[in-house]
Amino acid sequence: MWIWMGLVSLVFLGVYDLCKKQSLNHNAVLPTLFVSNMASVLLVLPVVLLSRFAPALLEGSVFQVAPMPLEWHGLIVIKSLIVGTSWTCAYFALKHLPISIVSPIRASGPVWTLFGAILIFHEQPSAMQWAGMVLIFFCYFVFSLLGREEGIHFHRDKWVGMIFFATLVGTCSTLYDKWLLQQVGMSSIQVLAWYFIYLAVFFTLLNGLLWWPNRKKTTPFQWRWTMPLIGIFLLVADFVYFIGVEDPDALIIVMSVLRRCSVLISFAAGALIFKERNKRKKGWVLFGILLGVLLIILSER
Repeated sequence: MWIWMGLVSLVFLGVYDLCKKQSLNHNAVLPTLFVSNMASVLLVLPVVLLSRFAPALLEGSVFQVAPMPLEWHGLIVIKSLIVGTSWTCAYFALKHLPISIVSPIRASGPVWTLFGAILIFHEQPSAMQWAGMVLIFFCYFVFSLLGREEGIHFHRDKWVGMIFFATLVGTCSTLYDKWLLQQVGMSSIQVLAWYFIYLAVFFTLLNGLLWWPNRKKTTPFQWRWTMPLIGIFLLVADFVYFIGVEDPDALIIVMSVLRRCSVLISFAAGALIFKERNKRKKGWVLFGILLGVLLIILSER
């Protein structure tokens, strides 16, 4: 069941990536982050308030945000700082790079998650899961080679460096999620609701200190309807993902690989909507990713 949660999360993340690219096209990054996160907050805040002032309405449901000790709030603040840093770097990179290049780099996160999952949580993927992940990792490498044909040199492009940094920081968040949900004992909705709320504080400070004083010198901010959709689709993707990770049998490395296969949707949009290059070559690589996903799905049977 947890693998299917990863697949559902994959779909919503793919649409989330499209909304990001559309929102960031010739637009200011930091206020876009703020607006999109506030859409998530507006959805989770009523659940938090109902859990606090009318607990009987949500008692026993997956939406009940149970009270937490102060130290748990501190742990979620740390997660918000990790995620906020990763998102800020990733959004700046996405603004300046093709989505069909950013998404595969972002999707390389499972490589680093793999090392952490084995070393920290002692996970042991099955032979078929290993085969699927190795195939997917190889396809990510081929994507980097295709990027050179578009004039993007991975070893000296600062935006590529920024998306790699965002990916490494995001890996820390992925491993942290499993620790919070399986070892600390938090529920999915506790982590989800409070980290979006603390992210709102993070992005408010970031905009107040960095963007607002320099707004006349940088890219102007333009409202786009896709901005709140970023927060909505991410909220759904993360909620389903956290439910999957809560399963004691869930392997964080497999969940991470499946989520990052949202690159399939990003590629289709890059080809059809944003008219990006190398569609045929990238299509063959994406076929390899699909085959890797299929191997992981079949491993559950």
